Amino acid sequence: MISTQKKWNTLLLIFLAATLNAQVKLSPIFSNNMVLQQGMEIPVWGWASPGEKVTVTIEKGKATAKANKEGKWTLKLPSMNYGGPFTMTIKGKNLQTLDNILIGEVWVCSGQSNMEFGMLGVKNSEAEISAANFPDIRLFTVKRRISGTQQDQLEEGEWSKCSPTTIPRFSAVAYFFGRELNQKLKVPIGLINTSWGGTVAETWTSEQMIGQNPDFANQLAQLKKVNLDDYARSIEKEVRDRVGETSTVDLGMKGDQPLWADPEFNDSAWKTMELPGYIESNGLQGVDGIIWFRKEIVLTEAEAGRKNTLYLAKVNDSDNTFINGKLVGSTKLQAEKSRIYEIPAGVLKPGKNNLTVQMEDVGGMGGIYGNPATLYLQNGERSISLVGSWKYKVGLVKFNTVLSPNSYPTLLYNGMIHALVPYGIRGAIWYQGEGNAGRAKQYQRVFPDLIKDWRNHWNQGEFPFFFVQLANFMKADSLPKESEWAELREAQTMTLSLPNTGMAVTTDVGDALDIHPKDKQTVGKRLALSALKVAFKQDIIYTGPVYNSMNISGNMATLTFDETGDGLKIKDKYGYVKGFAIAGDDHKFYWATGNITGKNTLELWSPEVKNPVAVRYGWGNNPDDANLYNSSDLPASPFRTDKWKGITE
Repeated sequence: MISTQKKWNTLLLIFLAATLNAQVKLSPIFSNNMVLQQGMEIPVWGWASPGEKVTVTIEKGKATAKANKEGKWTLKLPSMNYGGPFTMTIKGKNLQTLDNILIGEVWVCSGQSNMEFGMLGVKNSEAEISAANFPDIRLFTVKRRISGTQQDQLEEGEWSKCSPTTIPRFSAVAYFFGRELNQKLKVPIGLINTSWGGTVAETWTSEQMIGQNPDFANQLAQLKKVNLDDYARSIEKEVRDRVGETSTVDLGMKGDQPLWADPEFNDSAWKTMELPGYIESNGLQGVDGIIWFRKEIVLTEAEAGRKNTLYLAKVNDSDNTFINGKLVGSTKLQAEKSRIYEIPAGVLKPGKNNLTVQMEDVGGMGGIYGNPATLYLQNGERSISLVGSWKYKVGLVKFNTVLSPNSYPTLLYNGMIHALVPYGIRGAIWYQGEGNAGRAKQYQRVFPDLIKDWRNHWNQGEFPFFFVQLANFMKADSLPKESEWAELREAQTMTLSLPNTGMAVTTDVGDALDIHPKDKQTVGKRLALSALKVAFKQDIIYTGPVYNSMNISGNMATLTFDETGDGLKIKDKYGYVKGFAIAGDDHKFYWATGNITGKNTLELWSPEVKNPVAVRYGWGNNPDDANLYNSSDLPASPFRTDKWKGITE
């Protein structure tokens, strides 16, 4: 009897397994609330039992496919026009239904941290988030994933309607771009955010394309030999060797008490780190988890009795902050938020005071970072800088991502792009370049190749691809000089030679002290101008002045521009042309003086250059004085007339 029962149990398990395998399964990119691309056949795909027939229906459209021997099926529904909401049914041996589907314009939004940058950190964030009630804008975020091989399936994800509850952590640039299109076109917009901070362009490019570039041949060869699981284990060992003791619980806590925040705790054996800064730049590469920082502050009796406010710069990602063992502030998962904590009376005392920060890094870059001028204790009218050496110790290590997306080319194409293909899209927007600035000359090939690569894989022809030129960042130059960021901007401008491309110039909305400027509204709007012009053929001015030609006469250089609208203009109350430098054949540049002389021309000269041969505009890491615009208040793109060897060549 027992044997018979076991037999029936075994047969039941086999039957259930067979039934489970027969379940038609869709890619997560197909879910309730999705937006499908209008005006073209609609690709749909998924998995079923080998040979299983699958039928997909939406409105009056219907298509059938049969799963191949690997169980994958792909079909195309007939083209549809703007509208909805619709219901989609997927029928195989089982039946699935997806609801609230719209037909509209779908955009892939990708790049590094300035694309990943969420709404919580933007200018006027509270007001923007509370007003983000646009049910016809739909949002999809691709989960971060690294892979050594091309993945057909996303791990997870679902579409959501844009609302104040769904928008806070979504890409700000993508949202402002989509909002502008939604308002101008009055059609549904679908935004697919697939981005990862700090990444380089080649990791977003497929092996088929990047393999044609000899610069990456060795890395690709290594990748083919690496078992990523073994690699992960070796990195874990390196991290443990680097940080010492690790634990699955925070060693800095004793129960619910912050042991390492105790002012009497002996931290003499702790290492030191210069702050502000990222932990990855200070010996903690590959470390995600909880790191404790301690610093001593010495106050007089008078200082201890004053009103005190702690300015802790920014913390990536979360913090609990203690003074003399008392919790004075706590912020969760807001890497872009400035930490400003009022210190209650009686917490500080005359003499030595202990400041302790329990920081949690959930992935990517971590640390107490940002502008050094924002790391201080405001003591009445006096500011006490907290910049410099802090003691630190790792409390907990989470081995979330032990392989960097930049370790090898193609890792993010494999993990975060390939599984989106061939979802129907209108085009893509891209904000990246900071990670490749030191190799700007190489970017002249890498970036156009990425665009060609995505177009090849999607097989939708030369779909629109719009990108953001690097914003102004770092200290402005007092004298003209060479610049990696200027050369990267040049590489981006050169990419406009590809058809159906557009570039948003942002050298007037950056921040000298923050690589993540908060004005993402302007960025999104300028990207949308390119879309309205190139993708939707509207008769608008969509770009700022573009350099055309130069004529030299004596010591005077006359420059001609395209895309001037009703004419060139200077955004400066004094009316002076700024941001231009001029050089003779000695290659020495001097700031130039200039005047607008016509709708599309200006003249430049310098008393130090008798026989000019070259002009540069906005050529620097931070060309914050560049002030040439057209009649639509769009800024001119930085450029140079010379072809002299750059510093990244």
